[in-house]
Amino acid sequence: MIPMLDLRKEFLDIEDEVAASVIEVLKSTRYILGPHVEAFEAQLAKYHGLGFGAGVGSGTGALFLSLASLPISAGDEVITTPFTFFATAESILYVGAKPVFVDIDPVTLNMDIDLIEEKITEKTKAILPVHLFGLPCDMKRIMALAKKYNLHVVEDCAQSFGSSIDGKLTGTFGSAGCFSFYPSKNLGCYGDGGAVVTDDRQMYENILALRNHGSRGNYIHDVVGFNSRLDEIQAAILLIKLKKVEHYNAIRRENAAIYTSLLSGAVVCPHIPDGYTSNYHQYTIRSAHRDKIKDALAASDISSVVYYPLPIHLQKPLEQFGFKRGNFPVAEAASKEVLSLPVYPGLPKEEIERIAEIIKRCL
Repeated sequence: MIPMLDLRKEFLDIEDEVAASVIEVLKSTRYILGPHVEAFEAQLAKYHGLGFGAGVGSGTGALFLSLASLPISAGDEVITTPFTFFATAESILYVGAKPVFVDIDPVTLNMDIDLIEEKITEKTKAILPVHLFGLPCDMKRIMALAKKYNLHVVEDCAQSFGSSIDGKLTGTFGSAGCFSFYPSKNLGCYGDGGAVVTDDRQMYENILALRNHGSRGNYIHDVVGFNSRLDEIQAAILLIKLKKVEHYNAIRRENAAIYTSLLSGAVVCPHIPDGYTSNYHQYTIRSAHRDKIKDALAASDISSVVYYPLPIHLQKPLEQFGFKRGNFPVAEAASKEVLSLPVYPGLPKEEIERIAEIIKRCL
């Protein structure tokens, strides 16, 4: 069987180092927001060339706390994509704001930048772009719009750790970059975890308080906050894996190149614009025969996943806003055609070739 992701192979590569670090944390009896968290936050900020990093409980927490640290509240609007994981819109709803969707570009599957400006109103406070499947959004144009209309930009980098535009990493363009360290991510821990990177000291300090029940310490609470803290064991693991993430991303890009060389012409392969670097968190193809391909792979014990089968605007919690089928036709069409294939480091070239052959044969 070929799984979508083989975390066991990765773990065996770092088993001794992880075991030693976890034992060190357990013996220290310091389990939440300790020295390993501080060290990881510093390394994360340094990696991105920014001043501050704040470890939080999850990628969802990173998005939510970033929005909550800004002047965004009930009645405000945040522009984002309908074709992403639910947490993106969920974080907007958490702060009482309304998600305002723009359709996606049929080539990149990211937000269609040409459609953003017409959605900006006096209630708009921020743009929340998602770097889907590891491919950066067109941040130069997004930042130009943000500057023109005095909007904040919070980047959803849950899938794009290490991706870049002309060498500038995702998460470094807007007010904040939000990361998930869910185990399946390119940089993943062994539980839930997330982080925010920023150059804005006030935003950073707001997040530090909000993640810890609104307190900066000594049981003094300035605001009503939340419980969204990164624990020491996860930070210790992330410190180890951060040293290897560039290597693993490079292998993903090599695997993706093999897929593209074998599948071009048979299906629509991912498009990477000039100057853009994807970490290939997912290698996602498009085909009108998606379900047939998925069934053929399953028959050979090969995993594949549909991200995402129902765009967010059609999900039940969004019914309150009156969205209907047909509102965002490109996203709706993509949801019927996309299929993500195994691309993880450790996937043998022979298996990639086998997957490609099965796809071409079934078509």
